[in-house]
Amino acid sequence: MSTEFLAIKEYSDLSQETIAERMQHYQPCIFRGLVNTWPMVELAKRSTHELLQHLVNHDSGMNVDAIMLRPEHLGRVFYNEALDGFNFIKNRLPLTKVLEQLFRYAQLPSSPSVAVQSALMSVCLPSLLADHAMPLVPQEIIPRIWVGNKITTPTHIDGSDNIACVVSGRRQFILFPPEQIANLYIGPLDFAPTPSPISMVNLRDPDLLRYPRFAEALKHAQTAILEPGDAIFIPNLWWHHVESLDQINILANYWWGGSNFSTENKTSPYGLLMQALLGFKDLPPAQREAWGSIFQHYVFSSTHPASHLPERLHGVLQR
Repeated sequence: MSTEFLAIKEYSDLSQETIAERMQHYQPCIFRGLVNTWPMVELAKRSTHELLQHLVNHDSGMNVDAIMLRPEHLGRVFYNEALDGFNFIKNRLPLTKVLEQLFRYAQLPSSPSVAVQSALMSVCLPSLLADHAMPLVPQEIIPRIWVGNKITTPTHIDGSDNIACVVSGRRQFILFPPEQIANLYIGPLDFAPTPSPISMVNLRDPDLLRYPRFAEALKHAQTAILEPGDAIFIPNLWWHHVESLDQINILANYWWGGSNFSTENKTSPYGLLMQALLGFKDLPPAQREAWGSIFQHYVFSSTHPASHLPERLHGVLQR
């Protein structure tokens, strides 16, 4: 990609207090070397083969979700050509089987793309949890592991705050602030190859004739390439594109707070968005605009909508 992106801010003070303070600002940030002392990272820096063998030795044997893409897709997780399905196949198998595929494919000039995405370490690698702690998040938050070759997860959002830690290989993160949503050309809200909606624009080769507003989004993009031991904080609802750059890439991440993108959770913000879309879609334009004003006043206004009333009368408007 030839576009010059802004750099995500980096911080060298890795004290727990400083990092916790930075994560209060709703801005992404990079913490170089945050997990350098993790045993997995130390192994990765010494020998990828040793790291893979270490994971095999600790594999619980439980099945995890894995995907595979044909070589011609160049690792980009996306829809199929008809947009009625996806360009990958899913399977459930032990982590060791995926590691064996990765090692074999790494010897080939062109190979399928494979990945284990978001597998709970408590399921597949429970014996490694104690040695790979993350004191910055609540103790009950269980890390997830991502293992694959050259895989690209297109621009998407998470409903939770995220600390992602690179264990092996390099990953490029490209982030867009939430307000760029109109310029990202988001795909279907209820049918996506990832748990949340994705941008339809190929960030490697954007078609600006088809998606002209994306040029404006690019002006606000921030990026960083993370090496083993580095970590990134991604605030919830920041759009992010993640690209694995090497033949074998491993990452662990922690999600906490916020809300998920399950449409079955009717009281989550995403569930409420889906209900609002269904509830207001058939109203006349003037009524839709009027409801927009009401929502802006009561839900999204920075000033208290009931400040003119005694506090005992605030009811559901209590803050």
